[in-house]
Amino acid sequence: MNWAFDITLKNRAVLKSFIESYDLADLNKIPKGFNNNIIWNIAHVIAVQQSLVYKLSGLPTIISEEMIDMFKKGTKPERDLTQAEVDQIKNLLFSTIEKTKEDYENGIFRNYHTYTVTTKSTLTNVIEAIEFNNFHEGIHLGYILALKKSV
Repeated sequence: MNWAFDITLKNRAVLKSFIESYDLADLNKIPKGFNNNIIWNIAHVIAVQQSLVYKLSGLPTIISEEMIDMFKKGTKPERDLTQAEVDQIKNLLFSTIEKTKEDYENGIFRNYHTYTVTTKSTLTNVIEAIEFNNFHEGIHLGYILALKKSV
């Protein structure tokens, strides 16, 4: 599993670079033809990782339920995020994955509620969830690259 976590951390480093390269207005900007923005996509991958790995394992999430509700599948930005919220998202990029890796190594993921994702693949355990999460984050990195051209 070290390889899967390494991929996630490398992707999160790329996401962090967007936060550090764009000002707050550009992170929050929803370009014409899009329904979300750069910072929503970054927060979304954090929220989805927590849902796929922790919630579906029947465990408490590292992030707040409010954050999950704000950035879960099917949502879109309802308001601009503040700099403090962006800073929190930046910090969560790595702390959530480091904690997930620690929890995985400590064997806390004992149960998993089967879940079929939008690609029609069915996740049956936490290993599949962690691996699928990398695919999901890659999709959103692609969205961000498209958004970047329009910001």
